[in-house]
Amino acid sequence: MKKITVLGGGTGTFVVLSGLKKYPIDLAVIVSMMDSGGSTGRLQDQLGVLPPGDLRQSLVALSEAARLWRKLFLYRFESGDLEGHNFGNIFLSALEKVTPNYDKVIETASYVLKVKGQVIPVTFKKSQICVRYQNGKIIKGEGNIDENYEEKTRVIEAFLEPQVEVNKKAINRLLQSDYIVVGPGDLYASIVPILLVDGVKKAIDKSNAKIIYNMNLMTKSGQTTNYKASDHVSDIKKYMGGNLEVVVVNNGKIPKRMLKWYQEEGEHEVKNNLDKADFKSGVVTADIVDRRKFEKPKQDKFVTARVRSVLRHNPDRLAKVLMEIIQ
Repeated sequence: MKKITVLGGGTGTFVVLSGLKKYPIDLAVIVSMMDSGGSTGRLQDQLGVLPPGDLRQSLVALSEAARLWRKLFLYRFESGDLEGHNFGNIFLSALEKVTPNYDKVIETASYVLKVKGQVIPVTFKKSQICVRYQNGKIIKGEGNIDENYEEKTRVIEAFLEPQVEVNKKAINRLLQSDYIVVGPGDLYASIVPILLVDGVKKAIDKSNAKIIYNMNLMTKSGQTTNYKASDHVSDIKKYMGGNLEVVVVNNGKIPKRMLKWYQEEGEHEVKNNLDKADFKSGVVTADIVDRRKFEKPKQDKFVTARVRSVLRHNPDRLAKVLMEIIQ
């Protein structure tokens, strides 16, 4: 059985895992632990816990429990003292307080949600992602980077503060993997933070795993402003090392109303300007857009960033493309 390991966090990783869990593979996800916005950031500040947000999404994505449990872990309180908090985040934070270590937190949550596969935090130490822009500005913290949407210059350097040691389970999994799937997801909020943890890049270089990169559908203001596909690939290679086996790029049409909404936010469709010869197995293009009815999500008053990222990859179509590559 093929060992497939996904790297990331947030909604992009949720989509990938939701699709891949339906196939007979040995599936795992190595999750970023640098989330600091919204409910997650408030729980960190008030309780001193590790950020639960990205872990929660991965656990729910891999869950085979009853639909009610999945809805419960995604439920967000809309009023009262818990307004803005997510039940799943509170559950994981409470587990951290009553269990001897974070492995037990993951084990217990995985049991409750009947998780298919492994959810592996990249580190158990507290750290934050920091970026330096071409204009010299330095922004610290994932939440602050996400809120720096008016930034026009490019990120020239990313680093962790402080540097932290890796979870050994993450290293072992990377070394044993047949394929490593990276993205989609916010480049400097979800993906690069994992690659910066001490030991991850070295493990990827040492692993015999083939690397698949899922290209984002849209640019992200303040992180990948005006990026084309080649810019995403260049930044990924800078921090990851290893050789990209294949890049998956959407060639499906994005509904005009979605594009218009993004353009109003200063974001645009990622243009595919990749040369297939630059990758061992080339560039795979497919229609992987999720065109189901969408609504602009409500703004979380505890996050000052604009509401964005309403467009998603279709989990089943993306998983089918990935499995065709893997098989």
